[in-house]
This record gives sequence, C-alpha cells and structure tokens, in this order.
Amino acid sequence: MILLPIANAAAQDAPPPPPVTVAKPVVRDVIDNDDFIGRFQAVDEVAVRSRVGGYLQEVHFTDGTLVRKGDLLFVIDQRPFVTALNEANAALEVAKSTLVYAEAQFKRAESLATSGSQSVSILDDRRREWVSAQANVRGAQATADRAALDLEYTKITAPLSGRIDRRLISTGNLVQADQSILTTIVSLDPIDFYFDVDERRLLNFAQTARERGSDLQQGGGGVQVQVRISDSNEEPFKGKMDFAENRIDTQTGTIRIRARFDNPHYILQPGLFGRVSVEASNTYKAILIPDEAIGSDQSQRVVYVVGDDGTVSAKPVRPGPRLYGYRVIREGMDGNETIVVNGLMRAHPGSKITPQMIELPQSREDIPPEAAGMELSR
Repeated sequence: MILLPIANAAAQDAPPPPPVTVAKPVVRDVIDNDDFIGRFQAVDEVAVRSRVGGYLQEVHFTDGTLVRKGDLLFVIDQRPFVTALNEANAALEVAKSTLVYAEAQFKRAESLATSGSQSVSILDDRRREWVSAQANVRGAQATADRAALDLEYTKITAPLSGRIDRRLISTGNLVQADQSILTTIVSLDPIDFYFDVDERRLLNFAQTARERGSDLQQGGGGVQVQVRISDSNEEPFKGKMDFAENRIDTQTGTIRIRARFDNPHYILQPGLFGRVSVEASNTYKAILIPDEAIGSDQSQRVVYVVGDDGTVSAKPVRPGPRLYGYRVIREGMDGNETIVVNGLMRAHPGSKITPQMIELPQSREDIPPEAAGMELSR
C-alpha cells in the first residue's frame, strides 16, 4: 500500500524526453550538375609556313602580340620572283605576237582557198599553226600568272586573327617552301574547353539531351556549363556545350565533349586547366536536407525520423550531390517526414524526444553549392 505513492512520485520526478531540433526537408526544383577536369584549346590554330622558298628578308610583327587576319608578317626576298615574273611576261608577249601572225596567215589562206588559188592542205597547216599559237598564249599566260602568284606569296600574311607566337626563323635564313614553320597563331575569342566523360554519366547526358529534343553530339541542345580556373578570384566562366565525339574511346571508356566560351578579355588561354560543371539533368523536384542530419548505421546512411508521438526511427537513404548548401536525397524519403537536424547524439531509434520545430531556408548561402557527383563516402 505504501509502494504505490512512491512509484507514482518516481514517475512524476522522471525527466522529460531530451529536446532535439527537427524540421521538414526542403523540397524545390533543382538541376543536378557534374564536375569534370578539362583543358582549354583554341578554336582555330595554324602553323604559318611559306608557300615559296627563299631567304627571309623582313619580319613585320612583335613576338606575342595580337594580329588580325591579313596582317603582313614576313617577307621573302622578292628579287628572284620579280625576275621570273618579268621573264614570264616577256614570253607571253612573244606568244601573243606569234598568235597575231598565225591568225593573219590562217585568214589569208582561207581567203585564197575559197577562190581556189591555194590548196586545202595549206589551209589546214595554217589552221593548225593558229590553234597551236592560241595554246601557246594560254600556256604563257598560265606561267605569268604562276610567277605573279609566287611573287604575291613572298608576302606572308596572317591567315586568322589571334595571338601570334615568337618568330621561329630569323631574317637571313633560308625558308623551305611548305616545310619551314615560321610561327604559330591561335585564336582566343571564342575558346573551346574539352573534357572526358565516363560511360555511366555519358548515358545520363545523352538521355537528358534526347528529352530536350537534341543529340549529345550536337551539344545536347546547348546545355549550360560553368568553368572555374585555378585563380579563385575569378568568377566562373559561363558557356554552352556544343559537340561530343561520335564514339567512345575503347582504351579509356570515355567520350570527349566540347564546350565553347566567349573570351572577350582573353583571360582564358589555350592549354589552361579548369573544372567544368555541367547540367546533368532536367529540372526536377529534389529533397534537400543538411549534411549534419545524415547519420551512419554500419554501411548505410540514415536519417532519424520523428513520429507524431515523438518516437525516433532510423530511415535508410541514398544521398546524392550537394546543392544550395544541402544534400540531395536520391532514395528513402518523400519530403513529408519530420527529421532530426540537430542533436543526433540525443536521438536513438525507439527513444522519444521533445521535438523543437524549425523551418529550413530554401538555400544556405554560407555554404557554396557543389556540383553533382560529390557523393557522400560510403
């Protein structure tokens, strides 16, 4: 009879369940991103060669400067080519005078043959000489044109606009036609970025491109990408994916993809490394929770769900990328759960807690968004 009051008093003196911070997950429209390492390459690049051989006489640029298409770069010694052109023009004049004489002879023979004063065979000879003279004029004209073209080729101009390299041959040296590289030029604006994608993510990209009504090889419908370079002070550079190779490399199991970027200030340089972030999905509803709300249970990740009566239970989940400062949950949640977000040490499966509800913001700006593919280690 005396024990009942003692038991009731003990129950009344028991401490309440520990307070734990809980919240509803953030559910919002997101686009997954994947990160890859790649390298910038010039859209156009050319090794400048001479089309004629000769001694280099003049250099008309400063090493490393920007040049425009058509700018004069080098001059080969022109004197032999001027002489060849004069010789060809002289031969052309001779051929033309021979043609005038042959034509006059043919017309005279034609007139005499009509009146019967000259045989037909002589007329045929004069016709042959006239036709041959016409051919000689065309040949001499072609030789003169070739000599004029060779003279024009002694002035080597920039075939494209861009940044020129240093001169690779100094004045006075012999230049071999179509062999000696005089310098190189690379275009800078726009500029391409190449990166390799593995088979698993390739199929995901291809599916996303088909849903947009395009092919991955044609740029996937202009998928937006961002590239960060090693200079942390630079903002990400924005561009569009515009090409993918038409086969997978059997040695590496990857496919090469290209994105193109505007580069008006020439910050991006060919050969520069960068980390590209690519949209890996179309817009979808994602369940986002803080990383600190995810616990471990042996080999799997779990979140602690709080029931209406304050009872805690563990729910296995599959985490995905981190976006907007949260972790995307791929599987295991529907977004309506109430989960423990702070105080996991005080929440154990089967125990009761005193939930203290808070509302998670749509984005946590204190934590920069990370690209997809940054999976939690299992």
